[in-house]
Amino acid sequence: MTKIKRLFSCSQCGASFGKWAGQCPECKSWDCIHEEEVRRPAFAGYSGTLQSVQPMGDIELEAAPRIATGMGELDRVLGGGLVRGSVVLIGGDPGVGKSTGLLQVCCRLSDRRKVLYVSGEESLQQIAMRAKRLGLPDQHLLLLAETQVEQICAIAEKEKPEVLVIDSIQTMQSMETGSAPGSVSQVRESAARLTSFAKQSGTAIFLVGHVTKSGDLAGPRVLEHIIDVVCYIEGNQDSRFRIMRAVKNRFGAVNEIGVFAMTDTGLKEIRNPSAIFLSRQQEEMAGSVVMVVWEGSRPLLVEIQALVDTSAAEHVRRITVGLEQNRLAMLLAVLHKHGGVATANQDVFINVVGGVRVNETSVDLALVMAMVSSLRDIALPRHLVIFGEMGLAGEIRPVSSGMERLKEAEKHGFKEAIVPAGNKPRTALPHIKVHAVSTLQEALAYFDTLRH
Repeated sequence: MTKIKRLFSCSQCGASFGKWAGQCPECKSWDCIHEEEVRRPAFAGYSGTLQSVQPMGDIELEAAPRIATGMGELDRVLGGGLVRGSVVLIGGDPGVGKSTGLLQVCCRLSDRRKVLYVSGEESLQQIAMRAKRLGLPDQHLLLLAETQVEQICAIAEKEKPEVLVIDSIQTMQSMETGSAPGSVSQVRESAARLTSFAKQSGTAIFLVGHVTKSGDLAGPRVLEHIIDVVCYIEGNQDSRFRIMRAVKNRFGAVNEIGVFAMTDTGLKEIRNPSAIFLSRQQEEMAGSVVMVVWEGSRPLLVEIQALVDTSAAEHVRRITVGLEQNRLAMLLAVLHKHGGVATANQDVFINVVGGVRVNETSVDLALVMAMVSSLRDIALPRHLVIFGEMGLAGEIRPVSSGMERLKEAEKHGFKEAIVPAGNKPRTALPHIKVHAVSTLQEALAYFDTLRH
């Protein structure tokens, strides 16, 4: 006998409550709590088969080969390819290229593997028209228009595809849940049912997920815990470049990124992303410098721009694009305390060129040098690259993979580098001159050499 229970769930964070409220007590969002009908079978005791307990040392490990998707940047984000029986969630804003990219992958894979593409948003004619417009090989790709999870699993069990795509998880619904598609309970139950099917059959599943206005995945937070890999596609409407970032990966490194360009023929992978982020002006400009950040398993050269100007308003402004604003405030305090550079009456604007978001601390030294360059109106050389972490006492701390960062800069033709003393190479590099600094004062002394 099935028990029917009514609950009120938050569509933002997935929290459940016994009564309705205008504001969610957990995430503090307004007008997000909706009533849902939950059907649960009555507990009648455990009747399954008891599993045996095994010591970890007795478990045989099998090296399962990964499935190459045919898109190198996607394989890099996944950790080397698609793992059998894994569930991968691809999230992003509408129109960023989630469905287009997966359709490209499916069409390329279908030539050598069996692939089933399930759409709950588009008709089969629309998918076929898109594949034809992109010039994709679509003879062997299997298509299905269905939103009921039980039907999808039954068809997939019959067809036995190696790769299954669900577009999108917000349109799926389970017969076990009486709420509308897209609700917290439907997304949770549908994802759990598909994950269970993937583990039992060994089918690799791609799930397409939408994001909210705040950039979070639409649906309950527990959805990210159920699946194996969570990837987000980032990109501005006015830019053709797209960045795919892995925020959770049970089979590889997190924060790995893949860079793509949206073209008339779909997503095109960028194998040398540093080149596209270094489209600088020919002449040297004050406030502009190139830094080397570490994204996943590779270095990335990115230009950072700073504009420091006297404020005409009562309150100064501190605005950052691509960086954490709190870190900027901390670095300004260190710059004043240990560098003697006051910015109390200055507006400070920071921008990371290309729409890249930098989260690591190796940007500190480059950011400080760019701000001083703008404040003193002294242009830094175009062939200079900077990286390093800054402490509250004004010391310059070393960062990880310093030699790899220097080699990446040398490969792109940079002649000079300002790095922490702890990252100074033991042997001199043939084509790049390294300035090792231990304190903020030593780094600022570089400007004195530019005046001579």
